[in-house]
Amino acid sequence: LKHGRLSMLATMGYITPTLVGTWPAYLSPSNGLKFSDVPNGLGALSKVPLAGWAQVLIYCAFVEVSGIQNRPSDAPGDLGWKVLTSDDPEAKTKKLSAEIANGRLAMMAIIGMFFQDGLTGSAWGDWANYTESPLRAFENELGVQEPVGFWDPLGLAADGDSATFMRRRETEIKHGRVCMLATMGYITPELTGKFPGMLSPSQGLTFDSIPNGLGAISKVPGLGWGQIVLYCAAVEAAGANNRGEAPGDFGWKLITSDDPAVKNKKLAAEIANGRLAMMAIIGMFFQDGLTGSAWGDWATYTASPLRAFENELGVQAPVGFWDPLGLTKDGDVESFKRRRATELKHGRVSMIACMGYIVPEFFHWSGKLSPSKNLDFADIPNGLSAISKVPAAGVLQWFVFCGLIEKGLFVHDDSRGPGDFANGGVLGVPNGSTLPAGEGRNRKLNAEIANGRLAMMAIIGMFYQDGLTGSAWGDWDLYTDSPLRAFENELGVQSPVGFWDPLGLAADGNVERFQRRRETEIKHGRICMLATMGYMTPEITGKLPGYISPSENLKFEDIPNGLGAISKVPLAGWIQIVLWAAYCEVNTMRTRTSEPGNLGYRPPLLVKDTEEGRKRSLQAELANGRLAMFAIMGMFFQDGLTGSAWGDWSNYFDKSVV
Repeated sequence: LKHGRLSMLATMGYITPTLVGTWPAYLSPSNGLKFSDVPNGLGALSKVPLAGWAQVLIYCAFVEVSGIQNRPSDAPGDLGWKVLTSDDPEAKTKKLSAEIANGRLAMMAIIGMFFQDGLTGSAWGDWANYTESPLRAFENELGVQEPVGFWDPLGLAADGDSATFMRRRETEIKHGRVCMLATMGYITPELTGKFPGMLSPSQGLTFDSIPNGLGAISKVPGLGWGQIVLYCAAVEAAGANNRGEAPGDFGWKLITSDDPAVKNKKLAAEIANGRLAMMAIIGMFFQDGLTGSAWGDWATYTASPLRAFENELGVQAPVGFWDPLGLTKDGDVESFKRRRATELKHGRVSMIACMGYIVPEFFHWSGKLSPSKNLDFADIPNGLSAISKVPAAGVLQWFVFCGLIEKGLFVHDDSRGPGDFANGGVLGVPNGSTLPAGEGRNRKLNAEIANGRLAMMAIIGMFYQDGLTGSAWGDWDLYTDSPLRAFENELGVQSPVGFWDPLGLAADGNVERFQRRRETEIKHGRICMLATMGYMTPEITGKLPGYISPSENLKFEDIPNGLGAISKVPLAGWIQIVLWAAYCEVNTMRTRTSEPGNLGYRPPLLVKDTEEGRKRSLQAELANGRLAMFAIMGMFFQDGLTGSAWGDWSNYFDKSVV
């Protein structure tokens, strides 16, 4: 209610000066400042003189104190001011509901006004001033749909590269079409049932034997996978031969029209449905994988951490009880209370710290901080740099004050709830009044936890930008040592993260060292792509016929897939592997060029005649190699834990997980 009322006043404060104009005469005669000199919106903050801010704070304090003294009931927001009341209970409830609804709307409105004002420098969001807006790139393309319009929050299309945009659009359409089919593949068997008859007569496998969802993957025989792969290859090849100029146009005119407007409407609908299907199928995979049921029967997910402490304070919409690391799934009440007390303390300190960043931007105390050192309050910079300015006696006062608070005033009591101190009143006022138990108290305690969580995120962000830029409000132009500026035009710099070097390995600008790391990355990527295919291929196509080692009577089919194969390869086989790897290394030393990864080998299907095509292919190799490095590590991990190349977790009977 309080936030809503403030937001309604703030929203009116944005609107009124625009409609009726500003007051005549002077806001501050001593400063020669007229009301008409104060701009509308955020720009006004820098114009209000110090005495004006003091008046604002004093008035707010008066309103707060007056409200505490005059509130007639425990009803939230009831401060005794009866402008919205009525003798008719139904009319009164209607008016109070309208106030809450209007307040919620105003909170959204004022945040939107702040956002557009901050971006455009105009209280009413003149987007013509926002020349760097990524919303202006490709904003007339298909897929630009209400209510978000051209939605590119990561700015992937902000560079205006048409070729890159078309490639992403092609990928989006393909993924959308596949996901629409996959989503229907989940839904249709549930509604229409399975086909009659045999899926594989040779294996006695009926269509009814195939479960719906992810469970079907393990049931399809090897020959079936071969058919799937061949069909996909045929579709890809046919599409390559029949494609048109537009992304996703393969000459199949099912949803086309002679009317351009109707055609665009149908193509836009396809993109929208594809986007919905991509979200839908990921959700289906997620719930299927967790619950073992294609339609997500969460009753089977007994290990859910969402069921521990789910009625405690801090369980708030939209995420509910959010414990992604499962810290509370053991049900240990003492550990939970300790963590909650820590969360509350950190939140309270962070709220004070955030205010400590914000207030000095508008107000400094006058006079001396340390007369003996001739140090004024105005000499203390805002942010982290203030730490080096405070004299030792000041730091000592901090420790003494914190110690007195911890050990003398707010002493922890195991018999009370986390963060609840016997002599702590409302807002931490020592020995002040406390809130009676009930819904109102719980709501305010929930608000404290939520505000503390927000403040913890906020203060970490402030520390981060202050530490990197030397400015409390993060002037990134001052961050000249940014690792984002080294080698940022090299291959492998790809959206959405751009040049990503969180450890600053390339920050020294050493070209030779960068080239060596790039060479290593490419080699690892190529090996991992081969290794990933080595995991997949035997599962899909089966093993080669015949013997891998006639002398040891060892057949190809005797070699298990995955890590288990290592112990089966005979010594002569390992020698062949080492010799082959050595031959590849020595041969590439003879043919290699100065370009990292360029070994003089020009694969017929991967070589491009144009420089742009060649660069795109090399970018794709790097991206695929990076993906393969993650993929093979995941395969090794699940294989090592479960003893199965495809991670049969029923083999992993570790009690800490089950």
